[in-house]
Amino acid sequence: MADAVVFDLDGVIVDSEPVWEEVRRAYVAAHGGGWQPDTQRRLMGMSTGEWARYLSGELGVDRTAEQVAAEVVDEMTRRYAERVPVIDGADRVVRRLAARWPLGLASSSPTRLIAAALAATGLTDAFGATLSTEETAHGKPAPDVYLAVAGLLGVDPARCVAVEDSSNGVRSAAAAGMRVVAVPHGAYPLDPDAERLAAVVLPTVGDLTPEVVAGLD
Repeated sequence: MADAVVFDLDGVIVDSEPVWEEVRRAYVAAHGGGWQPDTQRRLMGMSTGEWARYLSGELGVDRTAEQVAAEVVDEMTRRYAERVPVIDGADRVVRRLAARWPLGLASSSPTRLIAAALAATGLTDAFGATLSTEETAHGKPAPDVYLAVAGLLGVDPARCVAVEDSSNGVRSAAAAGMRVVAVPHGAYPLDPDAERLAAVVLPTVGDLTPEVVAGLD
């Protein structure tokens, strides 16, 4: 039986991956870089510092990593101020699970975007611990953020269920020793190795019921 549930944010609660791709793709084009066919998949799960260095280095953007991070996050903040794209039913799923288990949030989003998204969805109080990979040594697929959130909740990672959408997110939670519920985004399917790491794969987050979590022994 699980002792806690740890959610990812982007792609699970907020349909922000397409927004991230649109913003970063436009930024790369505007600053002399070259977007590659596999760029979005590579970026998913990276911490702010990691993807900013990737854009500045690998993709050839003519800005420092610090400038890339600040300017892209500023644009994402502006987008969130207009509308936070909440995934249909995700808030209800979180509330249902929060009534039964302590919840954590392990996100690759910057701390200020996490706060904005949770405030917009009214879910701030549903989570006992929230953490951005900005505050860990390594982003996903490293297990750092999931291990840290489990520590903040005071729960053994092996007694946690993680809810993820991306391949790097699934790898991260599995490396932390958690059982993983994968809810892949239609535009970004799981890599075969990541799919094999998931305990269960669901078509939508609305299919995540307390019974599914309780059944992951």
